[in-house]
Amino acid sequence: MNGYWMIVLCLLAAQYLFVLFSRSADSAVTLSPGKGHMFIACNVMIIVTMASAEIWLRRSCRYHKQAVVVCGFIVSYLMYFVLEPYVDGAQMTVMMPIMIALIYFDHRLLYSLGVFSTIFYAVIYFALERPLLGKPFLEFLLVECVYIIFGIMARAVIIRGRETREYLEQLTKSEQELMVERAISDKLLKMDALTGLYNHKSFHEYLDSLLEQCESNRLRLQLALFDIDNFKHINDTYGHWVGDLVLKEVAAKVNSMIGLNDFAARYGGEEFAVIFTDKNVHDAYAVAEHIRAGIAAMAHPYAGGKPITVSIGFCHYQLGDGKEALFRKTDDALYTAKRSGKNTVVVSGVAHGDDPLISYA
Repeated sequence: MNGYWMIVLCLLAAQYLFVLFSRSADSAVTLSPGKGHMFIACNVMIIVTMASAEIWLRRSCRYHKQAVVVCGFIVSYLMYFVLEPYVDGAQMTVMMPIMIALIYFDHRLLYSLGVFSTIFYAVIYFALERPLLGKPFLEFLLVECVYIIFGIMARAVIIRGRETREYLEQLTKSEQELMVERAISDKLLKMDALTGLYNHKSFHEYLDSLLEQCESNRLRLQLALFDIDNFKHINDTYGHWVGDLVLKEVAAKVNSMIGLNDFAARYGGEEFAVIFTDKNVHDAYAVAEHIRAGIAAMAHPYAGGKPITVSIGFCHYQLGDGKEALFRKTDDALYTAKRSGKNTVVVSGVAHGDDPLISYA
């Protein structure tokens, strides 16, 4: 519609300049009483048609395409009646509705408007142009040929446009599939294939980043190392496939009991690691103890029905300690837990049997 408004405004401006500056006899009678009524009526109808279509498009959510097509068809023929007495080749304005099909890339609309415009102009020629203006038949044939050629060219443009659109859609789909595959690949590189937890490499990358946040922004962080008790005995007694099932179930239990801001990884073999963030030491310890009790309560019928437990070493990060000291403290706490009867949580710096919550208070 914006394009049509520009064309209409240009038409009105051209008419104004023509009447204002032309010295021809035609311009002298354009607005004279009794002879200029057709000229004025067509311009008024053009404005009314454009305004009506604009109101419809703004107030209604239906039939937008039909409104544009009908408006364009009416305006183009009114423009033809305005220009025909003064401009050679005014028949080209009748091609304007066909151009709408190019905007919508609509084959059916192109065929409909093309056939209708061709027939409608034939009616105008034999009813008006030939008897009133004496235009030769050859001019009629040339104009009709132009309509047909333009329709063929418009069809080629639509076909090419659709091919380009399909190509872009396929390209976009391929890029999306590639992004999904890349995301899956990145995830597989970060995840442990057996347990579904993050792997050893991803754990260290994440821990390094968090330790930087601890030092710069005083982020609270605790590290817990889990070790499945008597795991070698499970493998030797029931087979490695049972051992794999135990690893999967323990990993699933750990992952289901940590918070959204916590990070769980398979550290290696039967060892797991959990990084607690945005928690005070009491809450983080409580989660570690809750995980230990939850694992001990799990049923393992394929492993003789005996409970499978974990020993946990727990350490709260102190500013300035660094990664090496954090691991040494946590590993020492885990070693103490293994030597102290297993199935327990030992906090670094707290003797076994003491209350870690009291010790940290």
